[in-house]
Amino acid sequence: MAAVRVRQHVNPLAQKYQTPASPLDWKNVYAQPNQQLHLDIGCARGQFLLNMAQIEPNWNYLGLEIREPLVVEANKLRSELGLTNLHYLFCNANNSLRSLLSSLPSGTLQRVTIQFPDPWFKTRHAKRRVVQSELVEELADYLTVGGVVFLQSDMKFVAVEMRDRFAAHRAFEKFGTEEWLMENPLPVPTEREITTQKKGEPVYRTLFIKREVAN
Repeated sequence: MAAVRVRQHVNPLAQKYQTPASPLDWKNVYAQPNQQLHLDIGCARGQFLLNMAQIEPNWNYLGLEIREPLVVEANKLRSELGLTNLHYLFCNANNSLRSLLSSLPSGTLQRVTIQFPDPWFKTRHAKRRVVQSELVEELADYLTVGGVVFLQSDMKFVAVEMRDRFAAHRAFEKFGTEEWLMENPLPVPTEREITTQKKGEPVYRTLFIKREVAN
């Protein structure tokens, strides 16, 4: 199947992306909706989740992507493989997370990944980056205690900004004492990760754990 060609960068602040995604009926999305859920924000073509869903059938996987043609293509491939623990959704994560996560079966969101998000280099475009304080707050509200958030980028300034936003929230505790993780703790690398490492360039990775927070 030929790859769908789409724009590499999409402005999430554009008017066409301002309508939040509607809550999903999870019983119609997954064969076993009460399984633990892994959320991948900015899943692109979805290859990472496609592999993960086959390795870990006891997990459900949800990929969010703002470029709709990639979502259509990914869901088509998922259906061809008959995977009932994987779903891709076209949405803007920065205005759709709460409506999606609030409808999840309680206690199921246990792992979140944000990998190689669009860097938006210019300072005036910083609000277009996916990891904003509001997104961190929403994940803190719905991730189970002991759940994890894994972040990685090949752009150090993006990795630092993501890390600092999660570190600033009292619900998240950084894993480990080193500045960056040397290895990816997940069994599947992303396509961007493979390409970056083949070029001998660094990948900046960090992991946060959701902790119990007193009201």
